[in-house]
Amino acid sequence: MEAKAYLRHARISPRKVQIVLDLIRNKPVEEATAILALTPKAACEPLAKLLKSAIANAENNFNMDKKNLYVAECFVCPGPMLKRIRPRAQGRAFRVMKRTSHVTMVLREKE
Repeated sequence: MEAKAYLRHARISPRKVQIVLDLIRNKPVEEATAILALTPKAACEPLAKLLKSAIANAENNFNMDKKNLYVAECFVCPGPMLKRIRPRAQGRAFRVMKRTSHVTMVLREKE
């Protein structure tokens, strides 16, 4: 049994999210929650909400025990890029890519 939660179109670069996901992969849920609460990264806030959502899915939809849950899989994929223009000298314009992320988190119970 596994419980999943998805975060789509998060306005943060996948590269920044990946750093935080590496910290919580294969950790128990309580430890992962503590790591996200105490890590000073921009990606921690949306990932903490995603983890809470995955825990709620596990408890309510699959009747899993919260004490036995751990973060089995978590990965990020790039979402669509918002393309913006930055004015530069002599009438030129540079393209700025504002990246988005799709994050997937999978929780499983320990045997």
